[in-house]
Amino acid sequence: MKIAVAGKGGVGKTTVAGTLARLLGRDGLKILAVDADPSFTLWSALGIPADIAKAIVPLTENETLVEERLQIEGMEGYSGFFKMNPRVDDLAEKFAIEGPDNVSLLVAGTVEIGGSGCMCPSAQLLKTLMRHLILGTDEAFVMDMDAGVENLGRGTTKGMDALLVVAEPGRRSLDILGKIRTLAQDIDVGRVFAVGNKVSTPEDEEMIREWVEKEGIPLLGIIPLDETVKQADRKGVAPIDLDENSMSMLAIAEIKQKLMKETNK
Repeated sequence: MKIAVAGKGGVGKTTVAGTLARLLGRDGLKILAVDADPSFTLWSALGIPADIAKAIVPLTENETLVEERLQIEGMEGYSGFFKMNPRVDDLAEKFAIEGPDNVSLLVAGTVEIGGSGCMCPSAQLLKTLMRHLILGTDEAFVMDMDAGVENLGRGTTKGMDALLVVAEPGRRSLDILGKIRTLAQDIDVGRVFAVGNKVSTPEDEEMIREWVEKEGIPLLGIIPLDETVKQADRKGVAPIDLDENSMSMLAIAEIKQKLMKETNK
């Protein structure tokens, strides 16, 4: 099972990604949770202690690693050639942090690709790593993508079993679903699904259901607005550890079951 979770910033995709990883790990799968979001907060949804998480340096910001693997001298003012196929097969084993429920965390980081200020060596390392994890390993994993859909490139999603797009009831959030439909032909993944989150009224749910039906994207489930998620954030614990039987956690458990069925896993 290889899953990417995307969506507009603030919709709760990290909570969904982290909880899915924990639930799949409880099923007996060895899960690698990959954080490819610039906020690097997947650790909190997984239940990894803050003192451990704060010491993590994202792979794309590890200058020594980038220089070594890309065979360059110095990232400051870099210009020139670098190795196009760096070794990445050992990165998960060397840099992943063990978490609960058979889940480990790899903070890959992210790189703005294109336009001014592109860190080409770091971008190449990230793209090669993602390609290896998706195509070159048998390990199950859940990837928390960066916000939006514009940065979902073919090299980052090829070979995925499923891409989950998390949306809350609001036009700006739901507009992402329309962009996904446009990009779907270019995204080589098994399936694209929608997940509604932070739903507090029947009108909220109806809005999401109507929008996904219009866009032709299957809806995996609806997650209610749940105070448990806010409480967990205030306490610095994973929502699933605070109350695994809360409304939101039970809804994500149902989404996991439906996802397994839809992808025949």
